[in-house]
Formats: sequence, structure tokens, C-alpha cells
Amino acid sequence: MNAKMNLYQPDLNVPIPVGRAMHKLGQDIRDARLRRRISTTVMAERASISRTTLNKIEKGDPGVSLGNYANVLFTLGMVERLSDLVDVRTDMVGLALEEERLPQRIRKPRQYGQKSKT
Repeated sequence: MNAKMNLYQPDLNVPIPVGRAMHKLGQDIRDARLRRRISTTVMAERASISRTTLNKIEKGDPGVSLGNYANVLFTLGMVERLSDLVDVRTDMVGLALEEERLPQRIRKPRQYGQKSKT
């Protein structure tokens, strides 16, 4: 396996699609940093992480904490995207399941002190 195909650490058991997504995220973070002309030293300092951790993030290492990824996104001015990842408004599967559980009919609530008809 060449270095380009080694998307994640072999000791972390992540599915291949997760490894690919993490690799893309790392590449996108690196590209955003380069477009802003921020050096790795400055970026790591601003994100309060080491250069080694930044290097792992830019490679898409899934072993790096989400908090460190969030700090880097904040430094790039992109942290709002993190909060939209699993937004309930875009969760089509969750919305469909929720819709299936809607009650078939809605009963009028009983008034206090009203006897039920039996």
C-alpha cells in the first residue's frame, strides 16, 4: 500500500468510507490554510495545538479529537459548518421516521372535572 492510500491508522478500525471522508476533510483543511497563506506554525499556534497534531489533521487522522478539528475550523473561520453537520432540518431519514410515528388521530383533551363517557 503506498503512502497516498494509507488514509488512516491501521490500528483504528474505521470503515473505508469514513477513512475517505476524513482524508478529504484533512485535504480541504490544508487547502483552506494554504489559500489563506497561513503557515503551519502560525495555524497550530492559533488553534492551540502542536504542529504534529495539525499535520495529522491535514492528513485526516481519525484519532485526532473532534475538539482539535473544531479549533482548526474556528481558526479558518469555518466553525459554523461544524454545527450544521447533523442539523435536524437536513436529516431526511430522521424526519421520515419521525413522520411515520405521528399519531393517526388526535383526541381533544378532557376538561378538568368532566366525566368520561363509558
